[in-house]
Amino acid sequence: MRHILSLALILTLAACGGRTRETTQSTTSPTAPPQRANFDDANPQDFGRIRPQSQPVHGIDLSKFQPAVDWPTARANGVSFAFIKATEGGDQIDPMFRQHWQGAARAGIPRGAYHFFYHCRPAAEQARFFIANVPRSPGALPPVLDMEWTPTSPTCRTRNSPAYIRSEAQIFIAALQAHYGQRPILYTAIDFFEDNQMWRVKGADFWLRSVKAHPSDLYNGQNWTFWQYSGTGKVPGIAGQTDLNVFNGSAQDWQTWLAASQR
Repeated sequence: MRHILSLALILTLAACGGRTRETTQSTTSPTAPPQRANFDDANPQDFGRIRPQSQPVHGIDLSKFQPAVDWPTARANGVSFAFIKATEGGDQIDPMFRQHWQGAARAGIPRGAYHFFYHCRPAAEQARFFIANVPRSPGALPPVLDMEWTPTSPTCRTRNSPAYIRSEAQIFIAALQAHYGQRPILYTAIDFFEDNQMWRVKGADFWLRSVKAHPSDLYNGQNWTFWQYSGTGKVPGIAGQTDLNVFNGSAQDWQTWLAASQR
């Protein structure tokens, strides 16, 4: 009942505010083949039997910590997608979100927005905040819920029960699905995944962090759509370091997934 009431409130408020609709079309071509990734890594790892470099479709995720991005250069060097931090908790908007969002679109890079979950605010409140600040842009990738432990947070180091955390994840995911009309993506790391049995969460594709091994070596067979394999990537066109990711599939799989998942 709590889940139903929370979702109903989110949808009511979302319906009242049409300001998140973005009508500018992305220049992304869903049929353009991905470019070969010309990336480097400040801290390269030996991933063993299955290396991320063997995957044909690479991308990045970024936030205010990557303030200078030459998006056409990044695309020419193999950035086939970008996930951009939009919001955190119920009151923080990443100051680079709009600039990154627009820059990626102008360069024809498929991009999606992610929300960093704050464990001291209700999921319904956080979902409303994300919806209020992330437009329903044509061609956008599915929205992302980023759930991790926050042991160094200056304001919230709460560790709720696994059942409560999964319930909050389901509320957030259901709200995004209803508002954006896309199957959301759930990002997490191995400690949070195991501590909270996140494989039991339904209605989302998984984006898994694993910077020293293939996800199959850590996540016990969990299906995944994206793999974050480095936090120290070096990409032409991006000043400093950024996170590196791969899509789970061939170039043709990528085109099929894009066609099915984009707005």
